[in-house]
Amino acid sequence: MRGLILTNAYVNTGDIAYQPDRLKQEFELLGVSADVLLNDFFAVEISGGNIVHSLQKYDFCIFLDKDKYVLKAIEKCGIPTYNGYEQITACDDKMLTFLELANCGIPMPKTLPGLLCFDSNATVKEQSVDIIIEKLGLPVIVKECFGSLGKGVHLAKTKDELTDICQRIKTKPHLFQQFVSSSYGKDVRVIVIGDEVVGAILRASDSDFRSNISSGGHGEKFKLSTEMKDLSLKVASLLKLKYCGMDFLFDLNGKPLLCEVNSNAFFKGFESVTGINVAKKYAEFILKDLSK
Repeated sequence: MRGLILTNAYVNTGDIAYQPDRLKQEFELLGVSADVLLNDFFAVEISGGNIVHSLQKYDFCIFLDKDKYVLKAIEKCGIPTYNGYEQITACDDKMLTFLELANCGIPMPKTLPGLLCFDSNATVKEQSVDIIIEKLGLPVIVKECFGSLGKGVHLAKTKDELTDICQRIKTKPHLFQQFVSSSYGKDVRVIVIGDEVVGAILRASDSDFRSNISSGGHGEKFKLSTEMKDLSLKVASLLKLKYCGMDFLFDLNGKPLLCEVNSNAFFKGFESVTGINVAKKYAEFILKDLSK
């Protein structure tokens, strides 16, 4: 058996590089060859009206890129993917994640979809900014729908700051979200593989409203309540994810609010804090899943 671990062609350092290298190591300890390749060699093409590919030697693909077109093509070629097109697409777009989980009993912060603008010279209407403030209050979170490691997440404390952020990102997909002050600078990262909650860490920052360890935050082991475990498994099941990391905030009563779901969650900091071998668990799960 041979696996392909496909990563982005342009960003492959730090936490991003750690993930494929660890997975390759654990697969090889399990007696399975795995190649880590950059997604820069046009593995798939449409020729004569059909999808043609050069991945015949691979029995599965762990897709660590976000190029949904290549992922869709690999799936159509019949190669099992972890995660799949539907799952990665739903998680890659933060607003789409909330829409997929809406009406399913998942507690989430109050959220508004951004008003996408197609004219870079246009001016965001003051009326729109006023409605955001009326519905969500200040401060307010503004998130670009595509981004990792806390990038593209903004905190607007005043109307002027909100207007400026809206103006700067108006041509990018984005959303507006109620600021959860009770969870300022802290959240809980949970990792789920298959139908197992692997573990959780509390992430915190002393200097930023974002808690990402890669951006200067720190982590510690966190014992999940039965409520949070059940909620984590429900989210993973609703999104049909075989591997994911999800982030929870705390409301004023200490109850969890889902903040984000990551279909390719980085686990360098998680492994370091918990001592849990996430890469091994993921590799073992994939091999078991393929044997079904």
